[in-house]
Amino acid sequence: MLSALKQDPSGFVEEMRLAAAVKWYEMQRISQAKAAEIAGLSRAEFLKALARFGVSPFQYNAAELIQEVGGD
Repeated sequence: MLSALKQDPSGFVEEMRLAAAVKWYEMQRISQAKAAEIAGLSRAEFLKALARFGVSPFQYNAAELIQEVGGD
């Protein structure tokens, strides 16, 4: 499988850790900071990774966002 992906084992492990962290963050199971830690990245690097995976860095739905900014 690794040869098909053209990736060495350590690169594969890093990519899987990142993919898992992004998915768990997307599912709201872990915080952005925890996801970055799991992925072995800084928060800024993790935000870039979210963009690469097409995942929003914001964990609010519309109703929660309105409530958060004081719209009750």
